[in-house]
Amino acid sequence: MDVMCKAGSVLKFIGCVLNKAVSFVVFSVLDLLDFVLCFAYKVADFCIEAEWRPCYCSPTNEAITSSGGKILVSEQGESKIVSLNSSKLQLEDISDTLYTRPSLVTEVSKLTVNELKKLKFDGTAMKRCEKVKKRSARSSFTINSIVVEMLQGKMVGQQLHHIPTWSDCDCEFCNSWASSSKDTLFVKAQRPKDNKAREDVIFIHGFISSSAFWTETLFPNFSSTAKSTYRFLAVDLLGFGRSPKPADSLYTLREHVDMIEKSVLEDYKVKSFHIVAHSLGCILALAIAVKHPGSVKSLTLLCPPYYPVPKGEAATQYIMRKLAPRRVWPVMAFCASLACWYEHISRTICLVICKNHRIWEFLTKLVTRNRVRTFLMEGFFCHTHNAAWHTLHNIICGTATKLDRYLDVVRDRLNCDVTIFHGRDDEVIPLECSYNVQRKIPRARVKVVENKDHITIVVGRQEEFARELEEIWNAASRNS
Repeated sequence: MDVMCKAGSVLKFIGCVLNKAVSFVVFSVLDLLDFVLCFAYKVADFCIEAEWRPCYCSPTNEAITSSGGKILVSEQGESKIVSLNSSKLQLEDISDTLYTRPSLVTEVSKLTVNELKKLKFDGTAMKRCEKVKKRSARSSFTINSIVVEMLQGKMVGQQLHHIPTWSDCDCEFCNSWASSSKDTLFVKAQRPKDNKAREDVIFIHGFISSSAFWTETLFPNFSSTAKSTYRFLAVDLLGFGRSPKPADSLYTLREHVDMIEKSVLEDYKVKSFHIVAHSLGCILALAIAVKHPGSVKSLTLLCPPYYPVPKGEAATQYIMRKLAPRRVWPVMAFCASLACWYEHISRTICLVICKNHRIWEFLTKLVTRNRVRTFLMEGFFCHTHNAAWHTLHNIICGTATKLDRYLDVVRDRLNCDVTIFHGRDDEVIPLECSYNVQRKIPRARVKVVENKDHITIVVGRQEEFARELEEIWNAASRNS
């Protein structure tokens, strides 16, 4: 038995070393490829749309001509004040992971240099250096040119690019919002037949998904009693599904929450409500709950992406590395790394998949003889690169310093029940994230679903999950 354990440990160690070695080679090549694609897209954008589009590879902006409120910008260690018009958008909404993503070679080089310094300098000198570094980190903020340009556009009321770019899909489904006079999100509402719902339930989907994640699975499977009691409101988030996809948006937490409030709470005159949220949607659900603590009757979170940040770590960078560790294995880690680290490679993926989603949907139906429903593909395909890129960084990474406060508010100020579901086999968001939430909110109940992953936590067990949700809502109504 001991021999088997030792052999297993050796094989695991060898596998880990091979994974790191192969990952270093693969991601070094991807670093170079993204660099080349940066120039390729700049040329393509100029040739097709007659303008040079800024990207997050660009150096910090040197000259900004505008007036109004002041923003502190740090450039090459020197701080200066940049004047811009006032806006609701604040710099704290923007994650530094958008423009601070060092290449793998750079990271390894810095790590090697730091290790050599440790050997050269004594502990006192190193501590002194660390203090200087911390002071520098607190006193400066680096902002990329694209952020400034987009901020300028929002602040002076310019309509930068409401039409899709050449690399985005221009089909009627993806751009139905452009022809509508309403500047609100798409909301799929299911009401009781007599239109007299006693309570409301808001459903918030996760990253690169849509309201169909709920409407095609849960809505048909709720009992007749639930359908006559509740009004179900499933929303397509800003930039996804049939909701607006403005190219001049930075898709910050503030923008997402404001649009949900405007499109759901205000338009449907919702006073009190239950929330059901999946993955990235859990962050938005917590932000809404914090803003409306007296209105939330129950909070159901599926696979919440909460990673406590150790002291001394840069919060946003820590979350990015936890979410996207730049490893070729497991596969989901590789996919997350492509989406999170490489602006131009991820744009290429969107160009191939999202822009041509009608072809992929046709081929899927042809191969499966129309036996597979394509609602999951709809959610995966119908977004723009701009929406996915900014939402990923500004919501998951950018809220790293806010989630602790949100959870504290839910624990201390909200009286609603908190229930968490997580698939045992989830490779996207690890199970430990749900237990991390429970540690912050001791009254939260965690239900681990065996043999289910990030998607099959709902899809494939929709009847059972519908019954579980009804029990949660009924219990909340009895306790209120």
